Amino acid sequence: MITRWMQQPRRAGTMLLAAFLMGVSLALVKDAFAQTPPAAEPAKAAEPAKDVPAEPAKDAAAEPAGGTSDDASATASAPADSAAEPAPPVDPPAEAPEPVPDPDGSKTGKASDALGIGPDSPTSDDLEAMSAKEPLAAKLANSVGQNKVAINLTWVLITGFLVMFMQAGFACVETGFCRAKNATHVMLMNFLVYSLGLIGYWICGFALQMGSCGGNAGLGGMAVLNGTPFSIGGFELFGTKGFFLGGDVYDVGVFAMFLFQMVFMDTACTIPTGAMAERWKFSAFCVYAFFMACFLYPIFAMWAWGGGWLADLGANFGIGHGYVDFAGSGVVHAVGGWCGLAGAIVLGPRIGKYNKDGSANAIPGHHLPMAFIGCFILAFGWFGFNPGSTLAMSGGGGMRAAIVATVTMLAGAAGACSAVFYTWAKNGVPDPSMAINGLLAGLVAITAPSGFVNARDAVIIGAIAGLLVCWAVVFVDHKLKVDDPVGAFAVHGVNGIWGVLALGLFADGSYGGGWNGVEGTVKGLFYGDASQFVAQLIGAVVVIVWAFGMSFIFFKVQDKLMGIRSKPEDEMEGLDLPEVGMVAYPAFLGHGSLE
Repeated sequence: MITRWMQQPRRAGTMLLAAFLMGVSLALVKDAFAQTPPAAEPAKAAEPAKDVPAEPAKDAAAEPAGGTSDDASATASAPADSAAEPAPPVDPPAEAPEPVPDPDGSKTGKASDALGIGPDSPTSDDLEAMSAKEPLAAKLANSVGQNKVAINLTWVLITGFLVMFMQAGFACVETGFCRAKNATHVMLMNFLVYSLGLIGYWICGFALQMGSCGGNAGLGGMAVLNGTPFSIGGFELFGTKGFFLGGDVYDVGVFAMFLFQMVFMDTACTIPTGAMAERWKFSAFCVYAFFMACFLYPIFAMWAWGGGWLADLGANFGIGHGYVDFAGSGVVHAVGGWCGLAGAIVLGPRIGKYNKDGSANAIPGHHLPMAFIGCFILAFGWFGFNPGSTLAMSGGGGMRAAIVATVTMLAGAAGACSAVFYTWAKNGVPDPSMAINGLLAGLVAITAPSGFVNARDAVIIGAIAGLLVCWAVVFVDHKLKVDDPVGAFAVHGVNGIWGVLALGLFADGSYGGGWNGVEGTVKGLFYGDASQFVAQLIGAVVVIVWAFGMSFIFFKVQDKLMGIRSKPEDEMEGLDLPEVGMVAYPAFLGHGSLE
């Protein structure tokens, strides 16, 4: 009965509206009872107690020093007045004060942030000596430190804006590769996944991912993200602070990090909309978007980027620098790609995709120029995706962003060329759709290693990605019999894994000193560190098991509860009118030439 109720479109919309309003209400209740006002100074009672005596030291006669029986008997026979006096009270070590959010940025960035900008930057000893001799110079040093943080915050925000614009690119690519009768449906999914994902990530996704990361020095510290991670057996599984971006994290650095991490999450969320296009019920998609943003993506992202157990494989077990993923071949693209594969399997193929003998029929998209434009938008947005992942431009190796941008561009070009030349040699003519997917595959593959590889290796990585996407599209279509209208799994799932492994092969040791708390720079197998490749293999297996396994279970359960596939008659007519009530091309409604 509940299943039938949820399968009614209007009732499903009512349920989603109620869930959204409940989430907003919870946020209001949380802020109403928050113990930390946004701009409050630390409570006086929270300061470490002063002059509190420690427990007196135990009598020396009770536990003989040295531990020998002769010493013990000698001490026992000594006169009572010669017994050791209790140790004088000792002040306990002062505890560090609880970090306080900085909502206007006036306290973010100080003289200590100017340390380490370059080889000739002042040291802490220099700052101490300078403060004693010239107070004005110390104040100027504070300004320099704040300017450094301001530069880095600006860099993170601008690159985050570029990544957000990638959503337009995904919408154009996916809609162009699909049929005209489903164009509004596909566009609306790409539009609304941003809004739904953002709300879900605000509710709990960010807290689960970054709530225990301990901050980032280049962005002013963000020390308020100091929640104790939920762990089992020493394996950190998810963060515990930052739900609803409440008053305890009302900080300029934290909010900048939220924006940047949110648009990465949104990229992962939108990938399955291509793999499952043209037969996905819209209400079921809305529920998925919350699940992905609130739980599936943030948990794995925490393991890799939030101080989780995968990142700690190096520090805890000596396996390279732990799992390393500079900008998200695994965290973003593989998670989205393998989730899309699971959803496409549960949904089943589009009507007419496969014949009774199992042979596949091509179902071309309606607007290839739109897909080309979307590809260019994505390539442009990738200049935010990869270079922005330095999370800095001033100090801390932030200017490595210039190399990251260039190798990103090279890998994308190499992927497009290899895909075009391969299909040209195989079919006698180049395949325009594979040119698009080849460029995207190269960009996906370089995303993880982009911070650690040189130009030559970037071209190799991209060229291999262009070939992989061609082979994967055919394999998925003809061997697995999985209908993926835009090749999302081949681009993101397959080449996301290739990018993770490529880092373990090609990282050249020129960058990444101290990465994940491990001394030395990041090197791959070809540059002398086989253990880093092992760490990447572990990460690749985990992301497949987590993303595919959890998604498959979710879609199966969701299908039982509310159904996830559109009605056959709606699919034949086109999902625009039945699912979203408006067609993309009303002047051509009923004309099969656009179908």
